[in-house]
Amino acid sequence: MKYIIAGLGSFGSSLGIALTSQGHEVIAIDSSMRKVETYKEVISHTICMDATDEYTVNGLPIIDTDIVVVAIGEDQGANVMATALFKTLKAKRLISRSINPLHEKVLQAIGVDDIFHPEKESAKRWAKRLSLRYFVDSFSLTDSFSIVEISIPDALIGKTVAALQLEEKFSIKLLSTMRYEHYEDSFGRAQSKPNIQGLASLEQVLQDKDVLVVYGANKHINQFLRSVGVKVH
Repeated sequence: MKYIIAGLGSFGSSLGIALTSQGHEVIAIDSSMRKVETYKEVISHTICMDATDEYTVNGLPIIDTDIVVVAIGEDQGANVMATALFKTLKAKRLISRSINPLHEKVLQAIGVDDIFHPEKESAKRWAKRLSLRYFVDSFSLTDSFSIVEISIPDALIGKTVAALQLEEKFSIKLLSTMRYEHYEDSFGRAQSKPNIQGLASLEQVLQDKDVLVVYGANKHINQFLRSVGVKVH
């Protein structure tokens, strides 16, 4: 996948390094030449430019980029301007950093697809979330074991939990399934919240739009995903 990251602070640089190490193509931009030089060997491409300058940003391959991340955190105004600019330039999926509650409301009004809070969420977690097509979220219990939320792959729709043989074949466990309910916030923007279906039973039939909550070793979860046609790194 292809990413553009605006802002090479602590979060933006860590995200860029993690995504690059997973084999993705990353273009990271920052107005500081020092930061650009610092990370040029560990991120696919680093460019010194002003993310709020329409002329220079318009030269980026935005139309061919899967996800744009605005990670600017030092300057709230620059964050808003860059986010609005990428939105105007039709970024396919736009994610921006929240600096405070009022700023988050502004981002929602602009119409970003997602908002991250670096003081609460790690760049490594977001790298995992962004790099897998079916990946929704995760909670790492240790370096090797996680609880992950996965959008149901097409190959599993209509099958029972028993038919998957998750514990027998992959040594992982399906804890529950859930669905996201959609609603409009005070700005009229589409939002969603999870509706947990309860503990999974062997007789349960998996349906379209289900999100699977799976527990196990990371390597076993990846083996399961590969078995149903999901590309993982």
